[in-house]
Amino acid sequence: MESTEYDLIVLGAGPVGENIADRAVSDGLTAALVEHELVGGECSYWACMPSKALLRSGQVLRAARAVPGAAEVTRGGVDVRAVLKRRDAFASNWNDDGQVQWVRGAGISLVRGHARLSAPKQVTVTAADGTETALTARHAVAVSTGSDALVPDIDGLADADPWTSREATSAQEVPASLAIIGGGVVATEMATAYADLGSEVTLIARAGLLTGTEPFAGEIVARALSARGVKVLLKTHAVAVNRDSGGVALSLSDGQRVTAEEVLVATGRTPRSVGIGVEAVGLTPGEWLRTDDTMRVEGFDWLYAAGDVTGRALLTHQGKYQARACGDVIAARALGRPVDERPWGTHVATADHRAVPQVIFTDPEVATVGLTAEAARAQGYEIRVVDYEIGNVAGAALHADGYQGTARMVVDEKRKVLLGVTMAGPDVGEMLQAATFVVVGEVPLDRLWHAVPAYPTVSEVWLRLLEAYGRP
Repeated sequence: MESTEYDLIVLGAGPVGENIADRAVSDGLTAALVEHELVGGECSYWACMPSKALLRSGQVLRAARAVPGAAEVTRGGVDVRAVLKRRDAFASNWNDDGQVQWVRGAGISLVRGHARLSAPKQVTVTAADGTETALTARHAVAVSTGSDALVPDIDGLADADPWTSREATSAQEVPASLAIIGGGVVATEMATAYADLGSEVTLIARAGLLTGTEPFAGEIVARALSARGVKVLLKTHAVAVNRDSGGVALSLSDGQRVTAEEVLVATGRTPRSVGIGVEAVGLTPGEWLRTDDTMRVEGFDWLYAAGDVTGRALLTHQGKYQARACGDVIAARALGRPVDERPWGTHVATADHRAVPQVIFTDPEVATVGLTAEAARAQGYEIRVVDYEIGNVAGAALHADGYQGTARMVVDEKRKVLLGVTMAGPDVGEMLQAATFVVVGEVPLDRLWHAVPAYPTVSEVWLRLLEAYGRP
């Protein structure tokens, strides 16, 4: 068995693993990335990029139809073949040559094969041809293997060969009808995309939609989907699934029956901690790898983890944020440099706890950062909630006829700073970074009065929220 030594070994060459290795190498360490699938990971080929490419054409078409002068020249729906071709391009046609070139250009070694921990600081890689290579880490091993779609234990579902997010984002043909089990981000985004592509979509959610956000966000998305012809079934769930030559049939808990050509399961994620040898170092396969804020796995001085596999915040941008802290702190500890572990310090991922930004690319979009009102109350904050209808802002009226949306800020009444912001409405995702600055920076409300929104932009909603709160 061939043996090779590096300062750092990273399991998983998605965006998180790439960033861990890049930061460590930039700081002077040697690093190897191990990957058995495509370099670039889930986001590049089966999640963020292809899903947003599927969504964008429909969003643009609806935006044009909301503005007289453009609406008159829009006819018909999207060109499905053109949408899929553009999606394929953003997924690099599922070819990772460009990503491999970047890795090697960054001075990172790439090892192809399936990696598993075999002992402390020891990794065994099995190539496709069965050849094994033993890798030794002088300082650290970092796990960034991500997560897989969770397929719930519903009678007949596994045998029905359901789609997960991977199949939904890479499909080369659009089914005539699609049943979606779930009410979260993947479920609502794919309901939006496939309705635009011409599928007859039925969305089945055990509770409401987007239940981790402010309630009004899911309600707005549900109304929009229904208006577009999506059958939204709430407070019910599938109890049995059967596939035959005619498609898939779902029996629901309330007695309803749904039939479709395909069924998509979008009910959550499970950590990819199975088959990577965590049991060899005393951890349990199938569990999240819990870390401290420097991304070091609890109970270890050499094992780190970042991204979805930690269960901290299952978002690509948040995983990359963790990765930057992780790569830097591994290098600092290896080279004997000072480590800043204070909240919001250089080597910690503090934002994971109370300042996570997210855009849900439904139409209308949902943009959120920080704590919801419910989460803030649960954490013991004394809060005030302020809502404003975005459509009342002059810039929103110019943006689209009949603009409808809601903005909410959650105020910590003791410190007079914002704990969270949620906006739901057309194109609100582009306003999220301003909210993120405010929440992360804990900008006092009296100072925010001096951040003047340009007129007439939709961002004037910030002034209206402050006016609704009241001048100090």
